[in-house]
Amino acid sequence: MGHVRIRAGALIGTVTPPPSKSAAHRGIICAALAKGPCRVTPFTESDDMRATIGAMRALGASIQTEPNGLLVDGKNTYSTLSGTIDCLESGSTLRFLIPIAAVCGGDFTFVGRGRLPQRPIGPYLDCLPKAGVDCRTEGGLPLIISGALRPGTFTLPGNVSSQFITGLLLALPLLSGNSQIRLTTPLESVGYIDLTLDVLRDFGVTIHPVANGYDIPGAQQYQPRDFTVEGDWSQAAFWLAAGALGGPVTVDGMRVNSKQGDKAIIDLLEQFGAKITRTADAVSAAAAPLHGIAIDAAQIPDLVPILAATACFASGTTTIKNAARLRIKESDRLHTIAVGLGKLGAQIEELPDGLVIHGGLSAPAVTGGTIPTLDGAGDHRIVMALSVAAAYSSREAEIAGAEAIRKSYPAFFTDFNTLGGNVDVFNLG
Repeated sequence: MGHVRIRAGALIGTVTPPPSKSAAHRGIICAALAKGPCRVTPFTESDDMRATIGAMRALGASIQTEPNGLLVDGKNTYSTLSGTIDCLESGSTLRFLIPIAAVCGGDFTFVGRGRLPQRPIGPYLDCLPKAGVDCRTEGGLPLIISGALRPGTFTLPGNVSSQFITGLLLALPLLSGNSQIRLTTPLESVGYIDLTLDVLRDFGVTIHPVANGYDIPGAQQYQPRDFTVEGDWSQAAFWLAAGALGGPVTVDGMRVNSKQGDKAIIDLLEQFGAKITRTADAVSAAAAPLHGIAIDAAQIPDLVPILAATACFASGTTTIKNAARLRIKESDRLHTIAVGLGKLGAQIEELPDGLVIHGGLSAPAVTGGTIPTLDGAGDHRIVMALSVAAAYSSREAEIAGAEAIRKSYPAFFTDFNTLGGNVDVFNLG
């Protein structure tokens, strides 16, 4: 298992995060569903990207790596009617690809690793059999599907992962008839759905939002085009939080009008009291006295680990609510971030759906003695959030399982050191 050792030191400078993982998933899939060559640029390889590329290749798409991106051609997509689709640890790949694979009526087995085999797929197990898809599973992965997806009305709750809705939005336009998605509860993670609709529009696919869901015309064709992947606000959040705690840190290459929900990091850091400066394609964060705030995480669950880390250094109390879904991510993120930050001296109360963070962390709980080892729990966002916190905790710390960054941001510690961080890396592979 790889680990890192981090010593205290402010992060200062300019950094460019990788292209948006969320946008790249969608861009690669849409390009592979178009009947002609498309270029997806820029592209940064990570475990999650390998999962989606492998999945679309398993359906017959041609995807080749170029110097700054991918050349994708979907003219043979759906030429393969059976096989195994390995989603690695990517929840997006799994939930996007299940209905997409079902379009052709083939026989596919979905597998994964880490916690992915235990992550929920219940909404599909409920709605897909009603639409002609046989689903065989013992509750998780492996999942075996067969039978062609039929158009119709798909009913599911809006407060489950938005990935289920995105998967249907990607697949249903390809069917011969019209379909509807109807939500039985208010939609959470709206930003991810808005991003899906934007990418679909780019590839010539029409979706009609309605009061309680979406109307999807059938018999549509994805149009070949080149797709530019914007910067990743989920990853930028770690650097902007670091800037708010010390800095200043400037994050380049960011689209300020992005539909990514995690762009909310800007407003949330301003609520904490940080100094935020915006330009056309960059955002800077600089330190200022921070104070506790109330955070509703329903629309921004991926920001919770770094927001919790930031809150530890703010005066007063920060509350995070509506984050119960974090318990079924790559780790139980509410628990792992609370335990990890606690080892740095933070005072955190764990609630069923959130956290209460009592701020004021400015020095280690103890001095000298054994260097604390924080558990990255095989979770990329936990590793990155704990790394930022450790840099400002005034005490050396180790993070075990730090190789988890390969899932989304393999160059994270390279960029960490570029900003002046004091990190030694061991055996990350």
